[in-house]
Amino acid sequence: MITLYWKTGIYAAFAGFLLDCIFGDPHELPHPVRFMGKLISLLERILLHKKNRSFVKRLLGALLVIIMLAVTGGISFGILALVYKLEKYYLGSQVITFAFMSVMSAQCLAARDLNDSAMAVCRPLLKGDIKKAREALSMIVGRDTEFLDENAIVRAAVETVAENTNDGVLAPAFYLLIAGPIGGMVYKVINTMDSMLGYKNEKYGYFGSAAARLDDIAGFIPARLSALFMVMASAILHYDSANAWRIFRRDRYKHESPNSAQCESVCAGALEIMLGGDSYYNGKLVKKPCLGDAMREAAPGDIIRACRLMYMTVVLFFLTTAAFLPFVLHIF
Repeated sequence: MITLYWKTGIYAAFAGFLLDCIFGDPHELPHPVRFMGKLISLLERILLHKKNRSFVKRLLGALLVIIMLAVTGGISFGILALVYKLEKYYLGSQVITFAFMSVMSAQCLAARDLNDSAMAVCRPLLKGDIKKAREALSMIVGRDTEFLDENAIVRAAVETVAENTNDGVLAPAFYLLIAGPIGGMVYKVINTMDSMLGYKNEKYGYFGSAAARLDDIAGFIPARLSALFMVMASAILHYDSANAWRIFRRDRYKHESPNSAQCESVCAGALEIMLGGDSYYNGKLVKKPCLGDAMREAAPGDIIRACRLMYMTVVLFFLTTAAFLPFVLHIF
């Protein structure tokens, strides 16, 4: 049963990537990440209290993580087990089960949405509409955008594409291939908890520490794989792959997170621009390191190039997996 699930999950991961590239995430349909976000917010309201001591906040934050992992894994397992048993009982095949696994895999991936969100920033810039570009950017970044110029808007959009090449696409694909849709969903909830709670500020510094640490652990291997595949992708796309490798080796640990600068540094080098730097969040200046060298000014076209780099990185990852797939399946 476990071997069958794993093998089916591998093929479903490939199918899910194709579904995501074609359809993305239709906003009119329910999505697991939205459910995860609402449940995280509910648990936060119940568990997080300002008067609690730091140790208690850490403990309750860890409890939230455990609850979310159990709920996400349990629901994912329950859905697939129910579909499998019903289909086996009535049809004696796994076609519908594979379809369910493919759709669940697609919901773990965000390549199409990442591309569409970045292009929503790029298109107004190409038309000279800075105001609309700022509005579109505010939908995908946490920093203040109302006073950003064109260069800063482009860099922020490119940073988002670069970081989410791993967080939103390759990392969930990595876990889909290892542990099927259940593994993919569990990674998504880990990443969602980190994005909502993993801030080093007065409110979440203690409460969100378990979520942040777990995300660092879960993303450690995928982030480095993403960076390496991105270097190869930059060579295929005729970007500056030599500079991408140089900047990666120099700047990949500049962020506080051990994972977030891995892909950003490669992208900065490949596009020959500088990313990162200080930004304002809720009116407060936050000091951040710079990644890459400003060999030229960032331009709207760099957003398009970053999206192409994202797609090529993920395609290379799946093609490499496909090359080793017959050997791995033969073993098991």
